Parts: sequence; structure tokens; C-alpha cells
Amino acid sequence: MNRHLKMSLWTLGAAAATIVLLVILADGHRVAQTTLNGVASGVAIALGAVGLALIFSVLRVVNFAHGDLLTLTAYITLALMTGASIPLVVAAVIAIVVTASLTGAMEITVWRPLRKRGAGVLQKLLVGIGLAFLIRGVVQVVFGAEPRRLDVDVSRSVPLPGGLTLGYIQLWSLVIGLIILISLACWLKFSHSGRELRAIADNDMLAETTGINTKRWMLTTWIIGGAAAGLAGVLTAGSVGAITPNFGFMLLLAMFAATILGGVSSAFGAIAGGLVIGLVQEWSTMFFDSSWKLAVGFGVLILTLIVRPTGLLGKAKLS
Repeated sequence: MNRHLKMSLWTLGAAAATIVLLVILADGHRVAQTTLNGVASGVAIALGAVGLALIFSVLRVVNFAHGDLLTLTAYITLALMTGASIPLVVAAVIAIVVTASLTGAMEITVWRPLRKRGAGVLQKLLVGIGLAFLIRGVVQVVFGAEPRRLDVDVSRSVPLPGGLTLGYIQLWSLVIGLIILISLACWLKFSHSGRELRAIADNDMLAETTGINTKRWMLTTWIIGGAAAGLAGVLTAGSVGAITPNFGFMLLLAMFAATILGGVSSAFGAIAGGLVIGLVQEWSTMFFDSSWKLAVGFGVLILTLIVRPTGLLGKAKLS
């Protein structure tokens, strides 16, 4: 049986067993509602995590600026909505394009020169942290440190079958996020260009000898990662309504957890890891205060890595 399929079945089985246990311990309706909220949260985490995983697998860069790209996209959306009276959807698309373009520019002006000069892991790590603080500082100078609110009605909810409810914006975020994740997974798995990208992730030098333009794909990976981060930022900001300059950094912790849980170099694992982290964090609110959500997520991460150090879909050895 395919390794990815086998681990996916194990993950689904574990999730199903957990739901059954929760139904026994708690009210069934509450479990269903919390599970729905967890899936919605997990989709946003998975969107950000898949960008992190793609960038690491192709470029071997731990991008600490990833969370601040979420923040930047949310604030650009806010500025377009309030300053130019542009509708949310149009403003979000423009903001995502700007963020994706910025990550592409960073590849050309920062990351590519670093690779040519043989920068090591530590140097790249420090550059990523520096870029994160730079983006956060610019956001804070331009927009201020006070919480800002998107002009969306987060109180509006949609009734669903079984007496369940979900916020109107949250429902749209869930649908859009799932469509993007499924499309991205299918592209990576079945398209010729997706196979080229996976070949570079496996062995970039070998891929180059077969005629694959690795330089072009490295730039494309940054653009895809930036767009995924931007979309995750907009969807999350639209669901919660309020944003601060530290908005993306708090999400980055969950996204790192999802990336590591899924297998740090696996985009498919990042999607699975994001959904698992989202579900576990929401399920924990039935027994603990919501402030413990992140700690519970990392606790599950640690337990999983003890059993399977490579993560859910990770390889035993990076190429």
C-alpha cells in the first residue's frame, strides 16, 4: 500500500476514534460543533503550513517571515477596504497578489544572492528572522500597534444541518480554503509541473540534469508560498475580524507545528498536520480553557514525534 495512503488512513482512523471517545465523554452536539470549528480552523492553518513546507522542501529555508506575510496581507486588505472603499473579495485578491509579488522579489534580491554566496542554515535562519521583524515593523509604523477591525460582520452565522452553525465569513473561508488545498494537492500529485516541483524537492541537482529549470521553480515556489500565506491571513482575519501587528506571529507557531507534525518536507503532510492541529486545538476547549489551545497542539506534536519522529508523511532522511 502507498505510504502516504497508509498514513492517511491511520490518521483518519485515529481522528474517528478520538471523535467516538469525545462523544462518550461529552455531549454529541457539542462534539460535532467543535469538530466543525476545528476543521475550519485547520484549513487556515494548513494553507499557511503548506507554504512553509513547500519553501523548506525546495529551498531548505525555514521562513520565519511567513507569519508576518499573513499580517501584511490582512493589513493591505484593510487599507484597500477603508481607504479606497474596495469590496472585501477584490481587496483580498489584490493583497494576495501584492504579498506573492513581495515574496518573489525577496527571492531575487535576498535569497538567491545568499545561495550564490553559500550561506549556511544559520545565516538563512537569521535573515528570515530579520525579514520578519522588518515586515512587522513596517506594518506597525504604517498602521499603528492598536487592534484594527476589518469591515465584516463576524456575528452573522449560517444554520447548518443537525443544529450546527458556522459564521458566514468562516463558512466561506472554509469552502475557499478547502477548494484551494484540494486543487494544490491535485496539482502537486498529478500535473507535470507539480511532478517537476516534487523532483526538485527530492534532489535539485538531479532534477537540473534532466532539464528542469530549477531557478524558475525556486522563484515560483516563493510566489506560491507567499500567495498561500496571504490567503491564510485574509481568511483568518475575516473570520476573527480583529488584527494586530502580532497577528501572524501567533498563527506561525501553529503552522510550524502543523508542518513538523505532517513531515517537515512534505506539502501533503502539512495539509494533514494543519487539519490535525486545528481539530485538536478546538477539541481541547471542551475540557480546558481556550488559552491552552496552542499548548495542547504542541503537546500532540511532541507525542506524535515520539512515536514517529519523521512526522505523519515525512521521509526517514531528507535528500
